[in-house]
Amino acid sequence: MTPAHTPDPAAVHVSARGWGWRHAGRKAFAARHLDLDIQAGERVLLLGASGAGKSTVLHALAGVLGSSDEGEQEGELLLDGAHPATVRGRAGLVLQDPETQVVLARVGDEVAFAAENLAVPRDEIWQRVERALDDVGLDLPLDHPTTALSGGQKQRLALAAVLAMEPGLLLLDEPTANLDPDGVLEVRDAVVRVLERTGATLVVVEHRVAVWADVVDRVIVLDAGGGVLADGAPATVLVQEATRTRLAEAGVWVPDWQPAVGGPTPGAGGEVLLSAPDITVARTKRGPTAVGPLDLTVHAAHALSITGPNGAGKSTAALTLGGLLRPRAGSVEASPSLAGSAGADPFRWRSSQLVQRIGTVFQEPEHQFLTASVSAELEFGPRRVGAAVNPGRTAELAERLRLTHLLGANPFTLSGGEKRRLSVATMLATAPRILILDEPTFGQDALTWAELVTLLRELIDDGVAVLSVTHDAEFIEALGGATLHVSGGAGRLVSP
Repeated sequence: MTPAHTPDPAAVHVSARGWGWRHAGRKAFAARHLDLDIQAGERVLLLGASGAGKSTVLHALAGVLGSSDEGEQEGELLLDGAHPATVRGRAGLVLQDPETQVVLARVGDEVAFAAENLAVPRDEIWQRVERALDDVGLDLPLDHPTTALSGGQKQRLALAAVLAMEPGLLLLDEPTANLDPDGVLEVRDAVVRVLERTGATLVVVEHRVAVWADVVDRVIVLDAGGGVLADGAPATVLVQEATRTRLAEAGVWVPDWQPAVGGPTPGAGGEVLLSAPDITVARTKRGPTAVGPLDLTVHAAHALSITGPNGAGKSTAALTLGGLLRPRAGSVEASPSLAGSAGADPFRWRSSQLVQRIGTVFQEPEHQFLTASVSAELEFGPRRVGAAVNPGRTAELAERLRLTHLLGANPFTLSGGEKRRLSVATMLATAPRILILDEPTFGQDALTWAELVTLLRELIDDGVAVLSVTHDAEFIEALGGATLHVSGGAGRLVSP
């Protein structure tokens, strides 16, 4: 397929012949039987169900899959006829989890780092740094600490660092997943500007496809069982009814289609479990205030969604309500029925007391994994609090969240969507009365999204309070409840 624009001579041609990869210790291949040709300068949207191998393909193209000790490869995957590991620097990869991509302490140094490693002249490096930061809309001083960035800001930073490389092959793994709606369009447009300037080849993985459908030449859909399910122009793959049906059945997010969810319609809520009158929150003890004052209550059998621009303090507010950060001002108080003998201040609870009452799923799933297998991860929480492991409950959670076939796998080898579902399941294993979720639908295909929403609606009906930090408007609508809009240091609570 010929790209609809003029490629730069440095743009990369990608070819695969019978290519596959199996992670060490896994029986099944992450991706297999892959045959494709991506022409230099072509813009490709790579789709597929959660766990179909999309991220694995990007990692292979970037030459970072590792040695034979880390897995088994079959077939060949080449960049301009060479193995990707031998031409590193030709491809630039933005990882699904930007947290793992940040290396240096200051924003400017982080963006300059990869270009420095490519021996770009010093004066040109800083021109690229300024341009890349401007492209992605990260308006911060060059000496701003990377540790003070929100998840969405780190996502922009990771993209800026790769754009400053000006690679011949740009690989993006869910680059807009944690961004607010305005940020999604800003980042998409930034990528297009860079492609117009450099003529590079693009392979982007996204579950929500409508944002990219109008700016790519081609859509390739990976089959979960190996090979390619569909391949062609967006107007063919995403529009023709027969193809749309096949993709929807496979869990691919098709434009103008929403999967059906089950579970009871959430009601009006029950007793107050947490109250936080006039609290102000901050990420660190001496750092700037993130947002406040806020007047919040968390009710049993009720959903509370926190939304707003990146960097507005959403995650900080959620972590404070979850007893993991101390309020800058005011207090968070647990009701007697929630606190029991632990005391009213969740911040003072021991970890074993907290996890049985308030379960928090972080924005980065890897921060929660502590064992070497999915099954052990599901059993860790109950063992930690001294409860007997219920094999039936473990099996039920694994089945509901489509993890049964992965029980023996190392959690760190899962796809991004699988890691997110596992992190949710580990919190549910201890049956907390409040469940806090930070970007819970990140990396989910349409089917796993619907299953997660259905499960959460059932939990709410059983009396659990579900508090979510999210940009997913469909998720907010499906859970109902109240919504806290956070922006500019203030919060506005909207009741249903």
